[in-house]
Amino acid sequence: MPLREPRHLLVTGGAGFIGSNFVHYWCDRYPGDRVVVLDLLSYAGNRRNLEALEGNPNFRFVQGDICDRTLADALLQAENIDTIAHFAAESHVDRSILGPEAFVRTNVLGTSTLLEAFRQHWQQRGQKNNTFRFFHISSDEVFGSLNPESPPFTETTPYSPNSPYAASKAGSDHIVRAYHHTYGLPTLITNCSNNYGPYQFPEKLIPLMCINILTAQPLPIYGDGENVRDWLYVGDHCNAIDLVIHKGTPGETYNIGGNNEIKNIELARMVCQLMDELAPNLPVRPSSQLITFVKDRPGHDRRYAIDASKISTQFGWKPQKTIQEGLRQTVEWYLNNRDWWEPLLSDEYQAYYRQVYA
Repeated sequence: MPLREPRHLLVTGGAGFIGSNFVHYWCDRYPGDRVVVLDLLSYAGNRRNLEALEGNPNFRFVQGDICDRTLADALLQAENIDTIAHFAAESHVDRSILGPEAFVRTNVLGTSTLLEAFRQHWQQRGQKNNTFRFFHISSDEVFGSLNPESPPFTETTPYSPNSPYAASKAGSDHIVRAYHHTYGLPTLITNCSNNYGPYQFPEKLIPLMCINILTAQPLPIYGDGENVRDWLYVGDHCNAIDLVIHKGTPGETYNIGGNNEIKNIELARMVCQLMDELAPNLPVRPSSQLITFVKDRPGHDRRYAIDASKISTQFGWKPQKTIQEGLRQTVEWYLNNRDWWEPLLSDEYQAYYRQVYA
């Protein structure tokens, strides 16, 4: 690898699922870079995700709100930040249906606050440092739902968000693009498919399946289970983000997908088979007996699929993990890290779970 100047990164949402995986990836790959994590530590943020980095002189954790402009200004200046990797977001569709206001505040207002703080920081430094980047992670959900015969989403697919979550992410994407178009701010956007891997909060499909199998709880599948999602291993996602930050053209958008379209019911059965194989003392065997179809999510999008040919063609990126490899590693992680997920099954989580799956 050619020599590069050390970067000073502010990683928002760095104690969450994708964010913490990215922080570990970056600190391992670029140990000379300064990495500052800003995270509110909401229900899905977990300081334990980063405990292996405690004591690293190039790592700093700050608990705070991305809507706090004073804090954002102070961190950008004190840490001489040249790159923001913006992961902080409310991201669970079911929670957005129950309480959309939090999604608008964090995803739209929070992104706007960071953009304005970074714009002024960038301008104060004379706009001369060509390594300055505002990287914004987004979702394939902003594009809406695909029919079975429709081609996958591309970077030029019109936005058509259906859930409050998707609408809030679409709004944040538009604001990021506006800052590039209006001010010339060097922004980058990626839209990714469904991520899976370690450190994912139990409300998400794969950890939910693993944990409910271990605790002999029903495995709730919305509707008929035929909804299709594209699955991307989080480590492959982090590698793609690395390439976009270093090689991406400011103002551009890049789709990142796993090329793994799978029906929800098929994925649930894959998890059940792995759990049966890897955990011989399960309370219910075969664990597929626990699969339970529940009332469908309001406005449930039928299919998502990502065309990642742009990032593949330009940067040579492609996923390294097959769904079989990545899913096995993920299931093993949840089996081996019960002390990580058990404390997350709080009274608040149980109340939310009953409200969603009642």
